[in-house]
Amino acid sequence: MTILENHIASSPYFDGITPTELKYIADNSLLRTYTANQAIFVEGEPAEGLWIVERGRVKIYKLNPDGNEHILHLRGPGKTFNDIGALDGGDNPANAAALSTEVQAWLVPTPVITHVLAHNPQVALNVIRLLARRVRSLVGQIEDLALYSVIVRLARFLIRQTDDPSLSGPGITRTAIAAHLNTTPQTISVALRDLETAGAIEFDRHRIIIVDEQKLRVIAMLE
Repeated sequence: MTILENHIASSPYFDGITPTELKYIADNSLLRTYTANQAIFVEGEPAEGLWIVERGRVKIYKLNPDGNEHILHLRGPGKTFNDIGALDGGDNPANAAALSTEVQAWLVPTPVITHVLAHNPQVALNVIRLLARRVRSLVGQIEDLALYSVIVRLARFLIRQTDDPSLSGPGITRTAIAAHLNTTPQTISVALRDLETAGAIEFDRHRIIIVDEQKLRVIAMLE
């Protein structure tokens, strides 16, 4: 089994896929390579299909009228992105770019995805459920931005990092975290020092280590 087939087989998207369909997707997908900050696709252009990260980190983001970016999603190896554009046959709803030094990502063309969905009801149901979870996630992001302070949002992000490797690793700098939490790198640095003073985290060079998860969860207002 190829690396791409492993990614597909382990993805909740494709649970229940047949070996024939798995090979069909792998045979018709394209591997592309990008360097840091290189555009993968641009908002408003026709969507080519579904993307699966092979290596590195990818940011999906929007730009405000002043040109400042807000990162909607961070994706790492095995994760998919541009689901909406791939499934509705429309334009890309946001921008995507490489975040780490080198990014490799598979493009699964829209006709390939459509063919599998038309012939496998289980995969079609998986897609509906995954898209519903994505909507819930976006609602949660809007709630965080509207209702909670930076330190609360940062504490929640650090907790999510423990469960989602895509939120840490190459390219996930304070600048990227700030763009994801809709604030500035300077504000993130102040909030990190506040969390350190509170005894929730500590620093090991450039790494952030959670030393008291219970305290961090209290600050995140999750307890």
